Amino acid sequence: MRKKLGLALGAGGARGVAHVGFLQALEEEGIQADYVTGCSMGSIVGVCYCAGISMSVVKDAVLNLSLLKIASLNVNPIRMNGVFRMTKARKLLESYLGAHLRFEDLKIPFRCVATDIISGKTIEMKEGNVIDAVVASASIPGVFSPQEKDGMLLVDGGVLERVPVKELKNMGAEVIVAVDVLGDLTAERPAPKNLIASFLRFIDVIDTNVTKRNRRSRSKNIHLWLEPQLGDMDQYQVKNLAFAYEKGYELGKENAEKIRALLGE
Repeated sequence: MRKKLGLALGAGGARGVAHVGFLQALEEEGIQADYVTGCSMGSIVGVCYCAGISMSVVKDAVLNLSLLKIASLNVNPIRMNGVFRMTKARKLLESYLGAHLRFEDLKIPFRCVATDIISGKTIEMKEGNVIDAVVASASIPGVFSPQEKDGMLLVDGGVLERVPVKELKNMGAEVIVAVDVLGDLTAERPAPKNLIASFLRFIDVIDTNVTKRNRRSRSKNIHLWLEPQLGDMDQYQVKNLAFAYEKGYELGKENAEKIRALLGE
């Protein structure tokens, strides 16, 4: 009997386009997830997949993205706690998913994570409006304004949980495949040239170390940990998207047989 497959799609900004290629490859191989979790860009791609949108459609959308299509400058970034607003990104998601899509409406069970900067905890989102949840999960601190919800102030889930694995286990997944598009971000890079760049570099270093600890502590639940070979692609620059897609696609094709074997097919 085939085991239940869970996919954990990690945070990654522009590098997260690799998730689209990965899922496209699995679609072509006839492999479908039973449960999906996502963080940040992984939550955006994941919710489209769980809503039944073909990855070929998602590919066409993401390869035409630019910063101007997903973000609007805040007039007062200090007061708004972010350089940009997610208004355009929200409208783009609504054009594909509808403004009122709820978790229970999805064709495949899905959960995503955000970080509450008031309590300092990871928040697992699994009910209510899907787009509200996904936008919160993708709100990179300092770059995008936090999202207010139920007394919380939510930012990118990658601050504490870059690849949400434990949530998949709780959903009932028997085989867990985790896709981390960021890998090790602690490698030496050019010196940051401004405050925002310094802050983002700080997040990358902390993020990588938190992810390593999480992976070690949850290794018994992870059957396959995958990382596309994206080199030094910058997650914060909306470019090289076709490259990310292709590397994700290669990753899916290369590991299709391994996934089938794990599922007992």
